[in-house]
Amino acid sequence: MLAAIGLDDVQESAYRALVGLGAAEVADLAHRLGLAEDETGRVLRRLEDHGLVARSSARPGRWVAAPPAVALAALLTRQRHELEQAELAAAVLAAEFRAEATEPAVHDLVEVVTGANAVAQRFLQLQFGAESEVCALVTDRPVAITGADNAAEEDATRRGVAYRVVVERDVLSGPGGLAELAAALGREERVRVVERVPTKLVVADAALAMVPLTARDRAEPAALVVHASGLLESLMGLFEAVWRQAVPLRLDGAGAVVESPLDQPDATDLQILSLLLAGLTDAAAAKQLDLGLRTVQRRVRRLMEIAQVTTRLQLGWQSYERGWVVRP
Repeated sequence: MLAAIGLDDVQESAYRALVGLGAAEVADLAHRLGLAEDETGRVLRRLEDHGLVARSSARPGRWVAAPPAVALAALLTRQRHELEQAELAAAVLAAEFRAEATEPAVHDLVEVVTGANAVAQRFLQLQFGAESEVCALVTDRPVAITGADNAAEEDATRRGVAYRVVVERDVLSGPGGLAELAAALGREERVRVVERVPTKLVVADAALAMVPLTARDRAEPAALVVHASGLLESLMGLFEAVWRQAVPLRLDGAGAVVESPLDQPDATDLQILSLLLAGLTDAAAAKQLDLGLRTVQRRVRRLMEIAQVTTRLQLGWQSYERGWVVRP
């Protein structure tokens, strides 16, 4: 219980016993704890360093417990202060790292991770560190990582990180593939399918990528982690090219995963468009339609992809041009 403030089990037991007694001789306390007297003396002196006990001024050899409300509060305050200092030091080190990384050496742009455990751990770290978007190309041949093991994905989506994932078609018929895809779609992830993806790939915030370095039949998996560079831009370009060719997946009314080609908006899309063109904000439109804010924003992004535009102003124009909404 008190390990967080620096006490081991023996020290905690000694303090608890002394609190119960109020005061005690070393011999009496040693008997209660089942320790030798010299060892009990060392424990008491350690507790004295923490300010939890004190030597009795009235009776030499007798020890008195400090009031827990006062003594423990002081230790907790000191512990909080030390944690704050550690957080400050971590922030300074992070700033120094970013400053150093602005002009990275060529050999620092990539790192090789070897071993199944190391690859899986680096993959989780990449997602835990993501702040805005994770893009991934997924095959049906996991080596070190499986979809069911990836709790970091659920954590990231809860934090508001957007996911764009392209899976190859064999994933749909693989064991547990549909269940994992349904779970991903239920978390508002955007998932598409193609016949084959050129390689496994994960990119976080367009700033850090991870690609496999060895084939499936090799004894020890390995991966290449790519930092911001021309190579990373090429990998991101590869993802975008595959994404544009892929067919979106969605959940139908029964909760099944079905393909939904990017051709026309559905009824909910048209309702969202009408409300936005009427001047409502995303939040107001979501409330009006009893949808989540992220659902509205995801659908708007999808509409922009269908219309092949990059701004909402262009989307409004294309909505009229394509007949999705009627001019008043």
